[in-house]
Amino acid sequence: MTSQHPVSSAQRVHIALGERSYEIVIGSGVLDAEASYGGLPRAAHAMIVTNPVVASLYGEVLAQALKGHYPLVHTVVLPDGEAHKTWESLNLIFDALLSNGCDRNTVLFALGGGVVGDMTGFAAASYMRGVPFVQVPTTLLAQVDSSVGGKTAINHPLGKNMIGAFYQPHRVLCDLDVINSLPGRELSAGLAEVIKYGPIADAAFLDWMEANLDALIARDPAALAFAVRRSCEIKAQVVSQDERESGVRAILNFGHTFGHAIEAGMGYGAWLHGEAVGCGMVMAARLSVALGLVDQTFVERLRRLVERAGLPVVAPVLDAQDNVGRYMALMRVDKKAEAGAIRFVVIDSVGHALVRSAPDEMVADVINVSCQV
Repeated sequence: MTSQHPVSSAQRVHIALGERSYEIVIGSGVLDAEASYGGLPRAAHAMIVTNPVVASLYGEVLAQALKGHYPLVHTVVLPDGEAHKTWESLNLIFDALLSNGCDRNTVLFALGGGVVGDMTGFAAASYMRGVPFVQVPTTLLAQVDSSVGGKTAINHPLGKNMIGAFYQPHRVLCDLDVINSLPGRELSAGLAEVIKYGPIADAAFLDWMEANLDALIARDPAALAFAVRRSCEIKAQVVSQDERESGVRAILNFGHTFGHAIEAGMGYGAWLHGEAVGCGMVMAARLSVALGLVDQTFVERLRRLVERAGLPVVAPVLDAQDNVGRYMALMRVDKKAEAGAIRFVVIDSVGHALVRSAPDEMVADVINVSCQV
């Protein structure tokens, strides 16, 4: 079934954050459109941060587009993958900035997926105590989630995204054409973050996802355009209310407490972030049932959708001797944890989420059922 929501070639979603407000530009051909770069901060230097795969596909396209606006355009290519979201990779950005004599007006352009976007944003927040940056996400996951909202970070061996800063971009440029070059596994990973928005904020969008998932997997342009736009609209609304995740913004982490434990426990990169989140959402739905908030039919509905999207629904065993203990230890490092108590995003009705703690025994049961042990 194809989308009944065709959109024009470029739409804008506004992130309302006072003086830090910005636009998300969504459409085909955004990457090399002149209008995409008008009104950005002027500077002598621009620096593109990317990875080898994306550099080969789109690096020169972006460089050529920027040359009309910035006299000096530099590129730094970082190693690819979640396993390289580290201090060492972050320092490659600083090395390139310093060796090219980049000043505090330099504009960074994050050309890549969530790893590139998070590290570029953190570098921008830190270099000379803050330089402008623009997100140019090239994965579906980055377009609908990680490029929007100003969360920047690197990983630590003991926890994902534990070292970082809130730092907003000046603009987000979502070119829908780049989705066509994504491997199928990366597309599925992005769908996890799209699916997330229905249970937490928009029951009608969950209905739409169920009806249009096949079109999204087939990369139907109209379906993708609507999915990206609606996801960004929901995230924009939440971020505008709670920029620094002191309250309602935490609902955007539905599935992430379990998911981050899976990523850290397996080793970063073994599962893609979206794969871990997809499985984590099913686990969080089971916890919602255990807490008496929703019924089992919701778990089955979500599990079917996650599975249709090509995502895992059986959780991995992280430790053959003490699997529950390993999960619990990793989840206690989660940023939502308070005084060692794990906090979970759970669903209390389709389209509404809240943050709750749960008894360890209940969480253990969810882990055991999810891992089928």
